[in-house]
Amino acid sequence: MLKDLKPPIEPKPLLADISIVIPTLGRPILESCLRWLADGSHWPGRVIIVDQGRSSLVADWLDQLQEAGLGTLYIPSTQTGRSAGINRGLEQVQTRFVAITDDDCFVTEDWLHKMTKRMRKEPGTIVTGRVDQAGNEEVAFSVVIGRELMRYKRPQLKVHPFIGGNAGLAMDIVRRIGLFDEHPCLQAAEDSDYGYRALRLGIPIVYDPNIVLLHYHWRDAAQRAARYADYARSQGGFYGTHLRWGNWIIWQQAARDLTRGPARWLRGRLHGDQDMIDRGRADTLYLLPGIMAGLSRKNTDK
Repeated sequence: MLKDLKPPIEPKPLLADISIVIPTLGRPILESCLRWLADGSHWPGRVIIVDQGRSSLVADWLDQLQEAGLGTLYIPSTQTGRSAGINRGLEQVQTRFVAITDDDCFVTEDWLHKMTKRMRKEPGTIVTGRVDQAGNEEVAFSVVIGRELMRYKRPQLKVHPFIGGNAGLAMDIVRRIGLFDEHPCLQAAEDSDYGYRALRLGIPIVYDPNIVLLHYHWRDAAQRAARYADYARSQGGFYGTHLRWGNWIIWQQAARDLTRGPARWLRGRLHGDQDMIDRGRADTLYLLPGIMAGLSRKNTDK
């Protein structure tokens, strides 16, 4: 699955109306991410990398793509947080459409072509797709494997349909919604927030299972447990942020997760499932503090 940029890169047909934004900490896995993009059936107008690690290697990798004919833009950043990384990239997009992915995601050969085709057909709709697992196969982590086309027109109780590592949308939509929320209390729930804000504005989200990329699973058990804690705290921050305005579906989502956490923790112990234990413990211990952090935000916070 891991690739490098050293083998010759063959030029591909250009989709000049789409850019790709990738926030990164400058991790080595980004090289493989870029190679999978370069090996796709089509190239975007530009690949925009926002590097919060400010690694000299990232600029070298982009130079190699540039030499092969794939347009790139390197943005070193002193900020932290995925939302800030995405936003600094979105601010530089000059094309009609943008796709967003992460540095530990590997796109399939026809990913960009199918993503762009769907956006051109439905320019007023946010497009997401399937996320399969690659790398460590011991636990399905951050995957979305539904095989049915789904369309969402309003906020959902059981699902947050915006899949930020595999997303595409018109810049007109970005201008309607605004940028991603950079507040620290939403650090790992920026996608839940962005999708919710879109649906509240009446902007549909379509899930197309034929638009596929791979999420490279590199975390060990301890790192996954820590990530579950981040998710729970940030999801609580998302709930608290929107509970300030009394949105009924947010109340329901928060109540569901507050009760589901202890139940999952207990079920994990009964079945000897350590991953379920870690997820349940995270929700039980960190969701409520996250909600309180979101509730305590000032109404002027963005």
